[in-house]
Amino acid sequence: MKLIIQIPCYNEAETLEIALNDLPKQIEGIDEIEYLIINDGSKDNTVEVARNWGVNYVVDLKRNKGLAKGFMAGLDACLRNGADIIVNTDADNQYCADDIEKIVRPILEGKTDIVIGARPVDDTEHWSPLKKKLQHFGSWVVRKASRSDIPDAPSGFRAYSREAAMRLNVVNEYTYTLETIVQAGRSKIAMESVPIRTNAELRPSRLFSSMFGYVKKSMLTILRAFMMYRPLMVFSIIGSIIFALGLAIGIRFLVYFIGGSGAGHMQSLILASTLMLLGFQTFIVGLLADIISANRKILEDVQYHVRKLDFDKDVEKKNEMKDMEKEGKPESGKEM
Repeated sequence: MKLIIQIPCYNEAETLEIALNDLPKQIEGIDEIEYLIINDGSKDNTVEVARNWGVNYVVDLKRNKGLAKGFMAGLDACLRNGADIIVNTDADNQYCADDIEKIVRPILEGKTDIVIGARPVDDTEHWSPLKKKLQHFGSWVVRKASRSDIPDAPSGFRAYSREAAMRLNVVNEYTYTLETIVQAGRSKIAMESVPIRTNAELRPSRLFSSMFGYVKKSMLTILRAFMMYRPLMVFSIIGSIIFALGLAIGIRFLVYFIGGSGAGHMQSLILASTLMLLGFQTFIVGLLADIISANRKILEDVQYHVRKLDFDKDVEKKNEMKDMEKEGKPESGKEM
């Protein structure tokens, strides 16, 4: 059983070594632990710090592509290097590394495929009351969208089984945390949460520049994911509201028409007809989107099997190369 711990990095030279030093060297039930960083176009010496420490793999992105793209690049590299379990954590040492054993344990026991660490949001001193309320609200929205019971959706401290990692897709460029939960929930991938601890803040979050920006991007990400997996429901709700508004205006016109003063309210009839037609068209768009969503599920299944063949072939080649080596080990800090 091989575990690879991946850390997305962007200008993390000051904190990366602290996070790496805390990572576990052995876990009961795990035969091999390796370490991987995703250098997301850092302009400092993040890569040098990682290689000097002795990480096994460096995924080097030449320019900054964002957290979501970096996360997927890391998953790809972990799978190609034979990971049975992948743990994602942060370079700012936000999460207590000792709890890695806690989040991989349910996967080792075969109970689930995804484990998300739930932070003690209400007890985190350096978070403002507003941020805590927004965290709870955002997690509630994700639970509704994904039909799951994950209490801390924005948490980036996670463990994935190999099977779950091969089924994940992230299409937004903001963050992977919310979209992957919605996808896993809608795809019925086994998922659970465990309580974890956090460390003192080493630096402010770089994921968003303001609270308003964070809320806006998070809501758009959730809405987009919801529309991808439940398009008929989303467009039916929107279409129904528009149609009902037009119907109400149409009834108002009929009341005036029956009363003999309909000639002076022709604008209401035109508006009612337009809104009802628009509502009906929105529902039709929902039907088309639902068909596209069904096709997307088929394509995701095809993609999973192609990934499995591709990654398993890479692992087989690497194992053959290891068997052929007479002596020595591959250099640490291998660039992907």
